[in-house]
Amino acid sequence: MDHGHMHDIPPSSSSPPSSMMNNGSMMMHMTFFWGKNTEVLFSGWPGTSSGMYALCLIFVFFLSVLTEWLAHSSLLRGPTGDSANRSAGLIQTAVYTLRTGLAYLVMLAVMSFNAGVFLVALAGHGTGFLLFGSRTFRNPSGDQQAKVLLPPSGCAC
Repeated sequence: MDHGHMHDIPPSSSSPPSSMMNNGSMMMHMTFFWGKNTEVLFSGWPGTSSGMYALCLIFVFFLSVLTEWLAHSSLLRGPTGDSANRSAGLIQTAVYTLRTGLAYLVMLAVMSFNAGVFLVALAGHGTGFLLFGSRTFRNPSGDQQAKVLLPPSGCAC
């Protein structure tokens, strides 16, 4: 194991609260923090602009809502009986794969440890479940899925 670069990592008890290391590279946060100066999903994004940070929060929110919509979509249940065929199975698999990929993107965004990103991801999943998964906006006409208290999570965990 190469320990030659261990001196580049500052000790946690004496490290300054800034996110810059001595050599000018970014240090990743390992605890939740508040602030707009963060990196989410891509290097340098959203940067230090408040407007770009707000756009990042909106993006993560809608990504979470979209993940929940796909998780509760009839596209994932697919047709039953004689009408079930290979093309329907391929569409179902493609939608499942897309939903899983979006769930991983939300997870990676939350791994930025930015508290704002975490809260909007929770709000997005909650809003998506409220709109697409809960009984709140469903037609009470004998829906078989209404008997399930908590449907499968949109998380790919």
